[in-house]
Amino acid sequence: MTETVESVRAALEEAGGLLVERRGNPIGAMLYDVSRPGLLGFRRVSVDPDHQDRGVASAMVGVAEDTAEERGLDGVWLDVREELPENVTFWTRRRYFPVRRDGTTLEFGKTLWLARELLTPDDAQDFGARLATLLRPGDVIVMSGGLGAGKTTLTQGIGEGLGVRGPVTSPTFVLARTHPNLGDGPPLVHVDAYRLGGALELDDLDLDTTAEESVTVVEWGEGMAEDLSDSWLEVRLERRAATVLDPLGAEAPERDDAADHDVRLVTVKPHGARWARVPLRSTLLEADAITHSVRARGMGEASV
Repeated sequence: MTETVESVRAALEEAGGLLVERRGNPIGAMLYDVSRPGLLGFRRVSVDPDHQDRGVASAMVGVAEDTAEERGLDGVWLDVREELPENVTFWTRRRYFPVRRDGTTLEFGKTLWLARELLTPDDAQDFGARLATLLRPGDVIVMSGGLGAGKTTLTQGIGEGLGVRGPVTSPTFVLARTHPNLGDGPPLVHVDAYRLGGALELDDLDLDTTAEESVTVVEWGEGMAEDLSDSWLEVRLERRAATVLDPLGAEAPERDDAADHDVRLVTVKPHGARWARVPLRSTLLEADAITHSVRARGMGEASV
């Protein structure tokens, strides 16, 4: 209880914060904390008791996560007192996970999702190779997207980044293929679930026997492969026609070869405690891809 007007002012000057007003009266507030590289902390998260249960806190969290994204950060964190179970439930429902304990104080963290455009197949393979640098034994990637969206191309990049024996091709007819690692890293288990009828048929492949020691990528796995682990990465690829601009910035007429210039929008969403402290955005959104990420977000869904 040592906070003062001066300490709040100093915190705002250093990191910023939020103030929620209704009809000119303050009803919610939050201070930011930038003491940890790559992360935005939330402090003094509070809502006037007369305005609780009206979505004020959820709105603040959404704006704060957008702020972290705009600042190019990987994730967010905050401390929650264990003796306040309603607060613990609030953050858990918003996909925050406990990453550390200090007495009765739990530190919760969340890694932000990302989206960016892949202009060429080489971009997709490079993206997969970058993602591979973050992977470890036991990781599961649930990959979805239409035919020709680039799922196998991206998986090839993951295999290259992991250093596994190739070639990595779509296991459409064998359903699953294991690529041993040529070094001391984990093998890649590559699954094509397109012809499977559901989770029960996926269970018949006995992927759980190798999941803990391998990196498992399941194409067409949405709605089936999430149960392979308590934590997984959701990777979605969408094929979209590229917008061609003339030198003056106006949209050019559609060209006959437009299909050859389609771009892929890749979205990566982390699920589970495993990904609460992983630098997804700083690894996968290199500096020259930030504009692609912003444009993709405008075409896609809003931040969670």
